[in-house]
Amino acid sequence: MLTLVTIVHIFVCIFLVITILFQFGKGASLGSSFGGSGGQALHGTSGPMSLLSKATIVCAVIFMLTSLYLTYVVSTPGSSSVMRGVESVQEAPAPIVAPVETQTPEQVPTTVPTTPEAK
Repeated sequence: MLTLVTIVHIFVCIFLVITILFQFGKGASLGSSFGGSGGQALHGTSGPMSLLSKATIVCAVIFMLTSLYLTYVVSTPGSSSVMRGVESVQEAPAPIVAPVETQTPEQVPTTVPTTPEAK
C-alpha cells in the first residue's frame, strides 16, 4: 500500500508541475511559449483556463492527501525501519588515566643552560 501511494504521489507531483506551468499567466509562462496567448482568441479566456484550473486543484488536493498519509505512515511507531535488525551500540568504557609523575623541587636541575654569548 505504501509503495502504491508513493508512486501515485510522484505522478501527481509531476502532473501538478505540468498543470501549473501550462496555466496562462500575465507574464511569460510556459503556456504562452507554446502559442498559449494566441489560443485565447480562438477558445476564449475561460474555456481551457477553467479545465487547467480544475486539474490543478484536483492535483493539489491529491498531493496534500498523499503527503499527509505518507507522513502519518512513516511517523507511526512500529513502522518498518532500516535500523530494525541492527544491534544497539554499547558505550565505550572510560579511558584509564595513568598517574602523571611530577618532579619535586629537589629533583629539578639547579643549573640552567645559558645561551651562547654573541661575538
